[in-house]
Amino acid sequence: MSQNDAFRAIDRQDCLRLLAKVPVGRVVYTRHALPAVLPINFSLDTDSSVLLSTSPDSDLVRAIDGVVVAFEADEFDAATRSGWSVVVTGRATVVTDPAEHDRLRETGPTSWMPQRETVFVRIASEMVTGRELRGTHGPL
Repeated sequence: MSQNDAFRAIDRQDCLRLLAKVPVGRVVYTRHALPAVLPINFSLDTDSSVLLSTSPDSDLVRAIDGVVVAFEADEFDAATRSGWSVVVTGRATVVTDPAEHDRLRETGPTSWMPQRETVFVRIASEMVTGRELRGTHGPL
């Protein structure tokens, strides 16, 4: 297998299918003018946006509401040197509509952190990119 055969770009539909298989990703944003990355559990909504569930008091909500962010999730197997990575880029917004908030309480992600109150953040899937590394057993 050549190096070019070991790597391929993934189309949008396959990216979204892969994202739906994993429970945790990383939101990439700016905090105090510096890059920040935060692992967080998530789900995909029916419109393919990424949904996060967090506390209304979290620094994350204040940092990303109304801002373009990136969200990355992946799955790799070190033994076979294979896996994939997907990045969603889009504007993050706090869900403020009461009916939408109620719907997401039933169907959206549940935070792995204990919370008294929940805020949902939606990251629009304006740009979705991905790549796959097919397994090799020798040096790349």
